[in-house]
Amino acid sequence: MTRRAARITAAATGFLAIALGAFGAHALRGMLEANQSRDLWNTAVLYHLVHAPVLLWAASAEPFLHGPILCWVLGILLFSGSLYAMALTKIGVLGAITPIGGLLLMAGWGIVGIRAIRKSS
Repeated sequence: MTRRAARITAAATGFLAIALGAFGAHALRGMLEANQSRDLWNTAVLYHLVHAPVLLWAASAEPFLHGPILCWVLGILLFSGSLYAMALTKIGVLGAITPIGGLLLMAGWGIVGIRAIRKSS
């Protein structure tokens, strides 16, 4: 992924997180309440939105952070994506995907931490 593609991905991620948050709060409110899945949706939006500025930071960092960006993008897709899908469909087996996304999100942070430790040594 190029720096430009990473910045575009970060912007799209932030835009989509805001849009999905608003969509869940308004257009999907009744469905989410009927499915008793509003908390799932809100958790998906939170993790999605938190990682949007992080992606933007990583896209601008020196050196360019390919590994963390890949982990965070895949983590958002799997973690937040599975929660969004479960909130809408009530298909509980999708919950098996969620921890994989969470591990990818943590891996991105782990890579950043390891690089910081190595750099300071």
